Amino acid sequence: MDDADSKRRAVHQVGFWWHSIDLGDGVVTPGQKSAELLESEWRTIDLPDLRGRSVLDIGGWDGYFAFAAERAGAERVAVLDHYVWSLDLAGQQKDWQARQASGEAPEPYENSPFWQPDKMPGKAGFDTAREALGSSVEDIVADFATDELTPLGQWDVVLFLGVLYHLRDPFEAARRLRALTRQLAVIETHAVVVPGQDDVPLWRFFPGSELNADPSNWWAPNMAGLRALLVAAGFSDVTVKQGPPQGATEYRAVVHARTGQSADS
Repeated sequence: MDDADSKRRAVHQVGFWWHSIDLGDGVVTPGQKSAELLESEWRTIDLPDLRGRSVLDIGGWDGYFAFAAERAGAERVAVLDHYVWSLDLAGQQKDWQARQASGEAPEPYENSPFWQPDKMPGKAGFDTAREALGSSVEDIVADFATDELTPLGQWDVVLFLGVLYHLRDPFEAARRLRALTRQLAVIETHAVVVPGQDDVPLWRFFPGSELNADPSNWWAPNMAGLRALLVAAGFSDVTVKQGPPQGATEYRAVVHARTGQSADS
């Protein structure tokens, strides 16, 4: 893709974008998350100097944060995804909107006709952006929750953004995250505030689609619960980068979890 027209055609063919990514030549993908919001999130996760480091973006979807890490000088960057990449996102979103309008709860995505892991239709956005950018970011098609991850080795910095609350077993997920992390894991997740229980490790369970009308959302911790989970999984310390706003009952938490090996922050 060496001109604006070819980029626009490729972007249009994807059908659904989650990330707004500047592909150059005046072409920005029409993501559900605006470029301004993504830039703000990039600042909030507050990464250390990435020059010479390896970065793994788990659940990276269209790849915005991976491409940003590459631009920031990371020596090696990869996106690991499976769940989103397995979905026909355009069809799934249309069905979700129709069910919302009718008051009908969405069915689990794995049980829908939009679940197509043999074709990986949801990977089109990442593939298109990578080609348009001339990027060297690697793609790793793997189910983080169930696949054997040992062959991937450890990565200096691991991004775990918007993933934890989608996993049925958060403790096992945290143990898997620790195994992949050489220095620093950055966790961003939906979180809750339980008044009067700030120091008690708690998790709220969502058995259906109560959280954002999404049947793939399962758990949300309070900050004490998130800290306790990560320490129990083997991280040496946890630093809060974004805690609850005043008066909030639900919010997006961001923490840095370290392994004890050197990583500036």
